[in-house]
Amino acid sequence: MAGEKILVVDDERKITDVLKAYLDRENYNVLTAHDGQEALRLARTEEPDLVILDLMLPGLSGEEVLRRLRREESRVPVIMLTAKTALEEKVYGLSIGADDYVVKPFSPQEVVARVRTILRRSEPGQGTLTDMLSLAGGELEIDTLAHSVTWKQNHIDLTPTEFNLLLHLARHPGRVFTRAQLAETLFGYDSFSEDRTIDAHIKNLRQKMQNKGALNLIKTIYGVGYKYEET
Repeated sequence: MAGEKILVVDDERKITDVLKAYLDRENYNVLTAHDGQEALRLARTEEPDLVILDLMLPGLSGEEVLRRLRREESRVPVIMLTAKTALEEKVYGLSIGADDYVVKPFSPQEVVARVRTILRRSEPGQGTLTDMLSLAGGELEIDTLAHSVTWKQNHIDLTPTEFNLLLHLARHPGRVFTRAQLAETLFGYDSFSEDRTIDAHIKNLRQKMQNKGALNLIKTIYGVGYKYEET
């Protein structure tokens, strides 16, 4: 829904001005910042619903801003803006907690579409079939209204993308999904998403679950994709 607060961070004012104009047109409440320190301050004090974050910022880099937010257990969705086209750089950004990325130069309409999709996917209870999923003999619980996951009652802090990825797989135990199918489900598109984007989100999700002692419930089907399986 419109009215969500979006923080746009880029040291190029032309970029923030253009994105703000397009997002304003969609009735979002837009804040802007042009360096890492200001971005971190606004993210902490204003608690935006989504952050559009350039990685190449003066002083405190966008990468460091993202790391600090995730260390503080902020689950705000983050879309990276990057001029780096190397796949390894994109995957690195996802590995430190970004939800998606857009490579410069970009279409403002594309950014707005991604904002809209991620915010819709991040809404608690979005697409809910049941409020609470109890899995793995009750040890894994997914609360779709609170957007929270616990293993043996220990909270697992996931980004919205990681949460939706786990939820989608868990709702279809035993079914194998290709990376393209998962990208379509998570982002509403697949043409901009390489296979390793999904791999990075899967790796993050597994690591966070393993850190809480959870079983390896997300299986890799080599050459095909991924599935949720308890045995």
